[in-house]
Amino acid sequence: MPKREVEIDGERWEVVPSGRVTAYDRDEFSLTFIRGTGPDRERRVARYSPLGARIAEVSLNELTPAQLQSLFRTSQPAWTAPETGYRR
Repeated sequence: MPKREVEIDGERWEVVPSGRVTAYDRDEFSLTFIRGTGPDRERRVARYSPLGARIAEVSLNELTPAQLQSLFRTSQPAWTAPETGYRR
């Protein structure tokens, strides 16, 4: 699975496609932002409509660091997202 890294407020976050397929199929993707490991790991989820490629992995690679930061700012905690099974 492809992944990216982005720095947000001095913290490094790993960004990966969530893998969840929505009712909108290739018109909406979701990303999981992950920071840390083990029990201290924090995850956040953001959804977006791609402007270019309609394949999640390719679309992720097309996003600029500024776009990833913007998506992070609109993300929701993992425990509020179906992509993560509502787990903390």
